[in-house]
Order: sequence, then structure tokens, then C-alpha cells
Amino acid sequence: MTSILKLLVATSTISVAALGANPAFAADLGTDAGTSITNNVSVAYNVGGTAQTAETDSDVFVVDRQVNLVITKSDSVNTKVAPNATQQAVTYVVSNQTNDTIDVLLTSEQLGTDDFDVAGTITYYLDDGTTAGVFDAGDTLITYIDNLAEDTSVTVHAVANIPTSVVTGDLADVILIGQAAGHGGSGLPATGLNIQGSAFTDDSGDADDPTLVQNVFTDAAGSGTSDGAADGYHSATDIYEVSAADITVSKTSKILWDPINGTVKPKAIPGAIVEYCIAVANASGGADATGVAISDTIPADLTYYNTLATGPATVPAVIGVVTEGTVTGSTCNADGSGTGAQSGGVVTGDLGTVTSGATETLIFRVIVD
Repeated sequence: MTSILKLLVATSTISVAALGANPAFAADLGTDAGTSITNNVSVAYNVGGTAQTAETDSDVFVVDRQVNLVITKSDSVNTKVAPNATQQAVTYVVSNQTNDTIDVLLTSEQLGTDDFDVAGTITYYLDDGTTAGVFDAGDTLITYIDNLAEDTSVTVHAVANIPTSVVTGDLADVILIGQAAGHGGSGLPATGLNIQGSAFTDDSGDADDPTLVQNVFTDAAGSGTSDGAADGYHSATDIYEVSAADITVSKTSKILWDPINGTVKPKAIPGAIVEYCIAVANASGGADATGVAISDTIPADLTYYNTLATGPATVPAVIGVVTEGTVTGSTCNADGSGTGAQSGGVVTGDLGTVTSGATETLIFRVIVD
């Protein structure tokens, strides 16, 4: 990894052993780093036909550390997000193919060639496995991965907020970068603090020292997911893709009846009955709009109308306080169910979900004072 554009921090960490790392590979990674291998030799001989005490010697060396860290995107699809959404997660799998337990230091980069950068600081969470691969309240805020055992993997969420100004189709690349480091402790000590290990140094250019555990980086030799350098780093890219609702609102009115003309070319004179239609349209190609709520204050000189008790019999049947419907051309259809109320001259209604490509309406009536 040649550059790290943004060093992103959180506030705590937790031992992987405490959460239960998941096995990642069936293959044995070989003898553990630090294992002492002793080879003894004994040489027997005779002098004048008489056996002498055998001469012995031994050779001891320790197994070196083959460092291989692999990070992959957890799935094959982009992560869909909405403008101004908070705590949105892109998810990665971090695997230790080193013949030793390691810590993994975490940082991130964002590309300058995509459509937007996330807002604020990216934080990292260790998935607790309750809902595997899904960011939820049970996951633990970390700054690094503590004590990742060899031949195991964990799921890490990079979590960020989405700017308000983005539009449908905008993309943001987030690169999670891991760096292999020595494991600094064995879980959570009594103080509740973990010990973050230091990043490994590359000893491949040094002469072998049989008494030391030396590091050999092999992370460049892989399945195409490496960052291309044997340096103890590995990374993967996940993508936020904006899927926004594109909502437009139009409000129209029509005169249903007046006390002079009835229903034949009625006019907006005192006593006339007026029907309002509020149409909420969600353009195709975006996200569904949920929790769509309407509030409409009836203007002065109008009074909410919902009864035929003293009204003209020629006015179409009362539709209730607020009625959900659809739009056909320029015609508002009152073909839904009542979903609202009127109080103190304010009409409120809840359209619920307006799906992509759909139009929903709210309809109510007033009388001209």
C-alpha cells in the first residue's frame, strides 16, 4: 500500500477470541511461528575395538513467521443508501493466513475519482455473529482487530454517514486497509484494556537468525485480491450506491357545487363546495419513499366540509376526512381508504409507502365561507 489518504479512528477495541472468530480455511498453515525445532545427532565410535562414549550435538532454530493477511468484500453487490442516511455499513471479511496469531491495524481510503465522499469519520465494528454479516446493535466498536488466530476470519463493518446532496446513482468507494501486526495480548485483561501490537517489519532481506522469529511477507502471492505488494498490508473495496426517492407534490382543486349553479359549471362563490387533491409522485428508478406524511392547513375563508346533512344532495358522496387514491392523467381518483384526520383547520394524512414509479393522493373538501 503506497499511500493512506485518511487515517480514520474509533474509540475502542475488543478481543476476537472473546467474540469467537470464524474458521476461514481448511488448509493447515504449517508449523506455528516461534516453534523451536531441535535436531539431535549422536556419533558412536570404537578405539582399539573398545566402544567409546558417543559424541553428540544438536541444532536449534525457531520457525519464522509467514505473514499473509487477506481482506475481501463480503458480497458481490453495492450497498444501497439514501441521502442523509446515518450509520450506513459496508462489510468486509478479514482473514488471517499467517502461521501465528496477529493483530490487524485498520485504516481506510476514499477515492477521489468516484461521485462523493462519506460525511465525517468512518468507524469500524466487529460483527458479533448474531446476524452474520449484518450491521446491528450487537456489533462492537473497534479501532483494530485484536488477537486474530491463524486460519480464522472475522467480519468487519466500516460505518459512515451519507451526505444530503447526493442523488440516485452516485457511488462512493471505500477501501478498507488492514496491516498485520504482532498480537499485543491474550484477550481482555483485568483492566479492560487491550494491547495493540506493532506492525510487523519485513525481515526477508536479512540473514536468517535461528534464534529470532523473523517475518516473511507473502501477501502479494494470492488469488488476485492482493494489493500487489508483499508488505503486510491488504485491502478490499466496497461501494455505497445512492438510491434516493424523487418526490414531487402537486395540489389541485375543483368546484363541485355552488348554491346558484348547482353542479352545472359551478363557481367559487360563498357556499360553494371545493375538493382539493394532493398528489405525491415518486419518479421511477429510485427508492421507495416510506412514512410519507402530509399536513395541510386550510386557508382563511374556507371551512372543512365532511357532511351532507345540510349540504346539497347533488354533491358526490362524501369521501371522508382524507382519502388515498391515484391519478389518471389530470384526474384525481378517490379510490382508496381514509387515512387522515382534521383538527383545528389542519388536515393530516399518512400515505405510508409511495413506491418507485407510483403516485398516491389525498383528497378532502372545503366550503367557501
